[in-house]
Amino acid sequence: MMRKVLATVCGVALAGFVGTTALAQRGPGGPMTASRYDPKTEVTVTGTVEKITESASRGGLRMGRHVTLETDGGTVEVHLGPVGYWKKNGFDLAKGDTIEVTGSKSKVDDTEVMRAREVKKGEKTVTLRNAQGVPLWSRGRRSP
Repeated sequence: MMRKVLATVCGVALAGFVGTTALAQRGPGGPMTASRYDPKTEVTVTGTVEKITESASRGGLRMGRHVTLETDGGTVEVHLGPVGYWKKNGFDLAKGDTIEVTGSKSKVDDTEVMRAREVKKGEKTVTLRNAQGVPLWSRGRRSP
């Protein structure tokens, strides 16, 4: 009898853990509808940096840099990659900077975003991904 009770308690605990882990991987706001860089949707836009934010990645393992870019075609939310990668490359951005971004547009949680592959500011360029969209900061591993 005691074994059945223990087995039931362990089963319920395991089910709760698995369910919580699945929700945590999904992240806040629902499932991602397009999580990878797609070279087929690559575009280049030029605009003025309106806002710079840093936030934890979906897994919470690293801080990511994002900008709101005001272009002739409207506002574009751009995901730039890990803060550490930007610091390593010595590339600073500030509100009011004019930049050119080449990247892949997709939808994340019903919001259109652009994942940057390359960013140019004046004569300086930082490359974030290779031509296939694989992040250079991940040493060849795919990143969500």
